[in-house]
Formats: sequence, structure tokens, C-alpha cells
Amino acid sequence: MGSFSRGYGYQFHIGDYFPRAIKTICIACVSVFLVQELSGLIGHAKGWNFWPVWFGLTPDDLTHGYIWQPFTYLFLHGGLSHIFFNLFYLAVFGADLERSWGARKFYRYYFICGIGAGLIDVGVREALVALKFAGAHVLFDPTIGASGAIYGVLLAVAMTMPHRQVSFLLLPIWMPMWFFVAASGALEFFLTIGQSGDGISHVCHLGGMLVGYLYLRRGSYLYSPRNFFSDWKRRRLRRKFEVYVRDHRDKPPSRPGDWLN
Repeated sequence: MGSFSRGYGYQFHIGDYFPRAIKTICIACVSVFLVQELSGLIGHAKGWNFWPVWFGLTPDDLTHGYIWQPFTYLFLHGGLSHIFFNLFYLAVFGADLERSWGARKFYRYYFICGIGAGLIDVGVREALVALKFAGAHVLFDPTIGASGAIYGVLLAVAMTMPHRQVSFLLLPIWMPMWFFVAASGALEFFLTIGQSGDGISHVCHLGGMLVGYLYLRRGSYLYSPRNFFSDWKRRRLRRKFEVYVRDHRDKPPSRPGDWLN
């Protein structure tokens, strides 16, 4: 479905605006959400709960072999506003990133951020229980939603397009992308340490940003030690070559073998 001008002028199709990976992820999330809602209509609470219980990310389940959950929890959502804002942010900010990277790289980055964010959320909850900062019940609460992956996408846009202008809550208040993402990260951090109790996994959001940053900066890790090692190998090869040239400088050329014709 699209809108376009009549005649032979410029035509705009909304389906063509969003690249392939964005459309595929959105279609998958909407399809799963419709199945969740249909299950709720048919089976009521038991039917709706089937999906987060089996496919949401629960620390206790993960330690008992539910290894698919760090992937499947990304496609589940808790309500219409939850899925709308997640996919809205993904479509608005992820489209240009995918055009710049290509679908394959975008898929890889999206799922690395989402899975990594989920595992960080699980690790933090396990640590809180082990240190007696939280009750054991937090190990049985499922996390659902693509927010961790989308926060990773926001960070990537801020790092690759830092001066892109964005509006705040669709108001005529504009700011650079780097400032918007930095403010969002700071807000998530303070909500995390403040234990807001709003039912949102702010740790998962921060985890997505952290994993995204580490992934994008992976080439700069141990930059100086790697340069030192490569320079040392280069000097070593140069010395060996100089020794070889010195040892063979005064030797006459070898006679050709009899097999030459």
C-alpha cells in the first residue's frame, strides 16, 4: 500500500522506503503478536501466557536447557503500544542504517545486540539473586520484546550518523542523534539504579547498547599491543632478510641443472 502523485511525476511507495531486513523483522514481530492476541482470545490468560512462558527469556528456564529463548524473546511483545513504539523506532532509525550496511550486516548486528542484551539481563538477574539484592522470583519473570536490539540500532545510528537531526517526541524540538541516544542511555541508567518498578527491563536496553558498542569498536581493541606485535614481526623479518643477503652476497650463481633444455 502506498501513496503517489497522479500523472508522470514523482511516486512514493511506503513499502519501497523500508529496506528488506526492516520489513522482514517488522512482519515477523507483527505476525507473532497477532498469534499471541489470537491465543489470548481463544484460551484467555492461559492461551496468551503460553508464548512468554515458553518463548520469553526466563533465567531459570535458560539454565534448564531452553536455549532458544535468547532468540525467540525478541519477537514477543506485551501489548499494542509496546510493539508499536518498538517497530516505529526500528523503522525510522534502522532504515538508513540498513541502506548503509546492507541487509546481511544489519541482520547480524540486530540479532547480536538482541541476544547479547538478553544474556546480560539474565546475568544481572542471576547476580542480584546471588548477592541477595533481589528475591528469587526475578529468575522466573520472562523478558519479552525487541527493545534491547533496537537500542543497539539507535547506538549504531548515533555512531555512524552522529549529526543527524531528530525531533523529540514528534515535537518541533530538534537535536543531533548523538545527543538523543546519549540522553536515552543516561535515562535508562538512572531508571536501572533507581529500580523504578515499571515492569521494563532497563538493563536489557543498556545491554543492547553495550553489546552494540563493543561490536562496532571490536577492531580497535588492544590497538597498541597489536601494532607493537606487528612492528616487531616486521623488524624481525627485515633482520633475517638482511642476514640472508649478507651471507649470499659474494657467492657465485649456481650452475643450471642438466634438466634445462
